[in-house]
Amino acid sequence: MRYTTDWKDYELIDCSSGEKLERWENQILVRPDPQVIWKSKRKNKLWYNPHARYERSRSGGGEWNVFKKMPSVWQVNYKDLVFNIKTMGFKHTGLFPEQAVNWDYTREVIKNSGRKDVKVLNLFAYTGGATVACLKEGASVVHIDASKGMVLWAKENVESSGLKDKPVRFIVDDCIKFIQREIRRGNKYDIIILDPPSYGRGPKGEIWHLEDSLYDFITLIKEVLSDEPLMVLLNSYTTGLSASVMKYILDDVIVKEKGGSVTADEIGLPVSSNGEVLPCGATAIWMK
Repeated sequence: MRYTTDWKDYELIDCSSGEKLERWENQILVRPDPQVIWKSKRKNKLWYNPHARYERSRSGGGEWNVFKKMPSVWQVNYKDLVFNIKTMGFKHTGLFPEQAVNWDYTREVIKNSGRKDVKVLNLFAYTGGATVACLKEGASVVHIDASKGMVLWAKENVESSGLKDKPVRFIVDDCIKFIQREIRRGNKYDIIILDPPSYGRGPKGEIWHLEDSLYDFITLIKEVLSDEPLMVLLNSYTTGLSASVMKYILDDVIVKEKGGSVTADEIGLPVSSNGEVLPCGATAIWMK
């Protein structure tokens, strides 16, 4: 499993009985996590004294119960990157801290390429963690997400990291339709990052089912890889889509035509209370 130990402003303190106990800078949050099926004893007192806990509803959804005064928005730092955090619907905070291991990996690829003109396409880009990381390393980025709110949040993260003058385009669009247009326009990218949802809708109601669409979508993005590509990074939180399955897809679609190789593994977060690592998803990476 791949993970980073370089977080200072985020800490996964403990996890038990379907929940995570986390520190986001100085805010202690308890959030549900379906992977946490073990029922170890909750010895840490912070379990019983958090700033807020997200409570699921039996009828679906849920809400944040706030127990202590806390800011509506605050910032966390990862190395030289700055992100704006807030408690939002569906238990989220606007950042997936386990993705830091992928930010680091991508920055190394850009740095080691020795190129000053690396073009990155970040699809399903959410609040822009990977966008900020790539801009910080000197690449240009096209950031695509179907949610206008998430794209605005990504702009805030770019500005907070001191990168507002860097070469980035923010686009609210359906990712499949955008790629189809890019193929017609002949635009190419050296690095493509995608973190597609299990299920979603585009800005005009387009429906996305990951298992049904992923293979064809990877076939499309192959067409916008540059003549000297560096990487395709595919991440997924879909339970039924393992790292090995994603590796098979990248092998079948990209390696057969462009060569290179694929590595794939789970990504996770170290648990500070016991030294274990909580699995948080999977990533497959094609490298030329």
